[in-house]
Amino acid sequence: MAGWVILTVLVLIALYLVFAYNSLVRLRNEVDNAWRQIDVQLKRRHDLIPNLVEAVKGYMQFERETLTAVVEARSRAISAPTQGARVEAENQLTAGLGRLLAVMENYPQLKSDQNVLQLQEQLTTTENQLAFARQAYNDVVLQLNTRVETFPTNIVANNFGFKAADYFKAAPEEQALPKVDLSLSAPGAPAQRQ
Repeated sequence: MAGWVILTVLVLIALYLVFAYNSLVRLRNEVDNAWRQIDVQLKRRHDLIPNLVEAVKGYMQFERETLTAVVEARSRAISAPTQGARVEAENQLTAGLGRLLAVMENYPQLKSDQNVLQLQEQLTTTENQLAFARQAYNDVVLQLNTRVETFPTNIVANNFGFKAADYFKAAPEEQALPKVDLSLSAPGAPAQRQ
């Protein structure tokens, strides 16, 4: 009878190990797949940027520095050697695009150029899809990291080389809370006294 109990316990342990290992493999593959979805959106963004820069550079002759910064950030993002370096380069590119779009607001001619408007809309759509892909990636990373770090799955993870994945973190300027100045009065409203 003791032999059957020991055999049953060993079978249950073996089944758990198989289940834990397979769940870690599944989550690791989901993390890889989620990163590939981000990659698709980044490629689309990289393809749109040269067209946008080309379309606006005739109008924005005094903004060469902004245009050059965006083009250089795109090059760094494309050629980044590691995932961490790529995330950092992509965050710099996002900041550069934000500056470019803000500067574009100063050029009324751009607001009437259909090509520029279409490219701007495509870029906005891509940024939204990229944000969704980043969220999905971070959700799967959370699941993997939880499994890798919690007992008893962490024993299987450590013995088979499973590691926690890195989150896709937003650029520091995206993480900062926006500053709201309530001391400014609305147009047509009486000025506030100091």
